[in-house]
Amino acid sequence: MSLRRHAFLWLAAVLLAGAAAGQEVRIYVTSQAGDRIAAKPPLHFGAAPGASGFSIDEKVRDQEMIGFGASFLESGAICLNSLDAGAQEKVLEALFDPGKGAGYTAMKTDIAASDEMPAGPFYSYDDHPGDVGMKQFSIERDLGPNGLIPYIKRAQRYGRFVIQATMDYPPDWMLFDVNKHQDVDPKYFDALALYYLRYLQDYQKQGIFIDYLSEFNEPLIYTKIPADKIRDLLRDHVGPLFAKEGVKTKIQPCEYNDRGRAAKYWPVILDDPEARKYAAAILYHGYDYRDYDKITALHKRYPDLPLWMTEVCHAYGAGTPKSIPLPNYNYADGDFWGTQIFKDVESGASAWIYWNMMLDEKGGPWAVSPIHGNPDPNIQQPVVIINRQTKKVTYTGLYYYLAHFSKFVRPGAVRVSTAGAVNGVRCLAFQSKDGGMVAEVMNSRKEATSTRLNWHGQSVSVDLPALSITTLQWE
Repeated sequence: MSLRRHAFLWLAAVLLAGAAAGQEVRIYVTSQAGDRIAAKPPLHFGAAPGASGFSIDEKVRDQEMIGFGASFLESGAICLNSLDAGAQEKVLEALFDPGKGAGYTAMKTDIAASDEMPAGPFYSYDDHPGDVGMKQFSIERDLGPNGLIPYIKRAQRYGRFVIQATMDYPPDWMLFDVNKHQDVDPKYFDALALYYLRYLQDYQKQGIFIDYLSEFNEPLIYTKIPADKIRDLLRDHVGPLFAKEGVKTKIQPCEYNDRGRAAKYWPVILDDPEARKYAAAILYHGYDYRDYDKITALHKRYPDLPLWMTEVCHAYGAGTPKSIPLPNYNYADGDFWGTQIFKDVESGASAWIYWNMMLDEKGGPWAVSPIHGNPDPNIQQPVVIINRQTKKVTYTGLYYYLAHFSKFVRPGAVRVSTAGAVNGVRCLAFQSKDGGMVAEVMNSRKEATSTRLNWHGQSVSVDLPALSITTLQWE
């Protein structure tokens, strides 16, 4: 037998053996038992006609994913900067490095002050009444040691992510009356449009491109501006100005504080064709923890516009029961947040962004400005808890559950069909841009169980530890 023929037969035997063994599946597990995105021995698909569990079909496709992440806020920068230099870099790596960490891909930040901007007093970028030409506009505070710009730049050294920026309030002088009537006076619509433009331009001068601009964060909660005025501002002022100036940043008109308001008010904005042409996405917050069907309805009504869940967290001021200690160190809290991610993605969300990325052992620091809806105290829950006294860093259960999505479901992946139901178990599946497959399987039960994934006529059995999330990857 010739050497060439011998090599050919050997290769054929190897290929046949591989085919018999079935498609290899890589496994990563986080569990109450102690696993933290731990690689496990690979599994293999095999023949299993009629197997129960979840059936995955990538021919049935839904939303394209944009990303997962949290928010850049002064509170986080203050906590991060309380650590020594080496520890700071380890935290940034854990959040943004796609290989060694969570690899966040969608981030939020603030246009000036919010409840988590405590590095100084409440502020805007132009606190000079009547400066409609933005002659005294300044982002100087954001350049400070606890400012957003150095914070964002440091994160960019570890990973790539899109940034969406939103605004709680415009400069107070643009409101009818900050004390009694916190709606924007329409005579300042052009000035407000210019305010947004200057923000984007000045950030870009500092090397930070803002991919998406949301004009109002939680309108009716913070700025008391109704949907029809948001529509008019977008249609007649911000949209045309950005088009004239060749702005590449996409506009997200606003982000309502819950799903019910999103369902009620988004049609007011989007059913005007002239306004809709400037709208790049539909945004909402998750503080109600219900009405997911209303998000599904929006997804069906406006299938061309991606849905973003852009803010949620545990906060006593947002209705978190006092029986839940904040900040929460309990691993089981991760299952609660994993459930929220699953429900939002199942409803059609393409992006999922948590609020506080880092806070300290007191659930702060927080800004105080009662007239702007920033009370004292305002204890909240972060992804990472940094004890500013002991310097201990705690990665919460939320960190790991969110990381299973941000690390493995990368931008451009498409959610595909996962038919089936298993008590206490959820499954989502995605096809990556390169054709690879990812399945996220969450076991919310307090005991271990197992399920099967069925794909292309093959099946694989997956053991699921108690209170766990498991990522499966295959080509």
